[in-house]
Amino acid sequence: MNKLNTIDGETLMSRPLQPLNFVVDTLISQGLHILAGSPKVGKSWLALWLAVAVAKGEPVWGMQVKQGTTLYLCLEDSQLRIQNRLFDVTEDAPASVHFCTESRILGDGLTEQLEQFLSEHPDTSLIIIDTLQMIRGAVYDNTYANDYRDLSALKRLADTHEIAILLIHHLRKEKADDVFNRISGTTAISGAVDASFTLVEEQRGSGRAKLSCIGRDIEYRELELRRNADNVWEVTADSYQQPELLGSKVVVLLSALLQNRSQFIGTPTELAQRIDPVGTEGITPKNVSKKILQSVEALSNAGITAVIRRSNGKRLIDLRRADSADNTGTSVADPVDPATAAVTPRVGQQEARRELIPGQTERLPLGRKTHPWVGQA
Repeated sequence: MNKLNTIDGETLMSRPLQPLNFVVDTLISQGLHILAGSPKVGKSWLALWLAVAVAKGEPVWGMQVKQGTTLYLCLEDSQLRIQNRLFDVTEDAPASVHFCTESRILGDGLTEQLEQFLSEHPDTSLIIIDTLQMIRGAVYDNTYANDYRDLSALKRLADTHEIAILLIHHLRKEKADDVFNRISGTTAISGAVDASFTLVEEQRGSGRAKLSCIGRDIEYRELELRRNADNVWEVTADSYQQPELLGSKVVVLLSALLQNRSQFIGTPTELAQRIDPVGTEGITPKNVSKKILQSVEALSNAGITAVIRRSNGKRLIDLRRADSADNTGTSVADPVDPATAAVTPRVGQQEARRELIPGQTERLPLGRKTHPWVGQA
């Protein structure tokens, strides 16, 4: 039997954190998503506009997009209807947005068709399937296991190719305290997707609706929408509060810390106390390492190298100004942990050197064990 491929927590917490990949910034990440709404509420109009906007690289409600080829499986429409609608939503549809009115179903060739399309269009960033019901066939067993099985096949496809797949679906008529509980089908549908969106009209025919959003990689969010004369949904209000760019605050604080020194070595607690002693900036011992790992590139651009490692049972953060590197050892302006500080050897004492980062070494007294890197920026 094949061995489980595991990673230990210490190593995982020392790796630079990769930013999430979004097709629509802060709203639609790479992965599997579902957009549910009542019949004739305008889901397909929204899907069509979204497919065109991403293909053209145009912002969606002020949010930047990852431009790429898009595929819209409009399985309840005809080419004539899509053609007429295109003249409403855009002046010029690019060749990079593709439409298909017929396809196979899940378990009977659909995933192979999508794989073929992706091999022919490797720059694809978004696939929209309208609707989920149409790719499940006329006869299927609507159980939790089958719902999860069907959506898991699409999620694997999205994750493998690092694209977003958006499924258009329906809401049940009955009311619910939580609008996401109205998504038709078992709870496996909401559980299998990365994000769920519900489009609920304020009043039938009003042209005003609320888009509620929830997901693994996004914050809960409500957007108030209004459909204009061209059947394009425009945002009139958004509950989302744009946060500060991840890591921007910690980069400023660490730059100030190293302004008059070449190096800092200390525990997360010691670093948090040094750069945010009263907690006004929201820097804590628990999140300071995460913020640094999220900001490796920004720190590098600011001339700071960051390494997180363990020594004598302690988790240490090693920060250095890039312009302080030399080949004869690294001076430690404020060694908060004597066990890891550079040591100036006594006359005649032999010394060992351990490479920290290219071009930098740390002196260690002979006989003291070197400790392996846990992580390096």
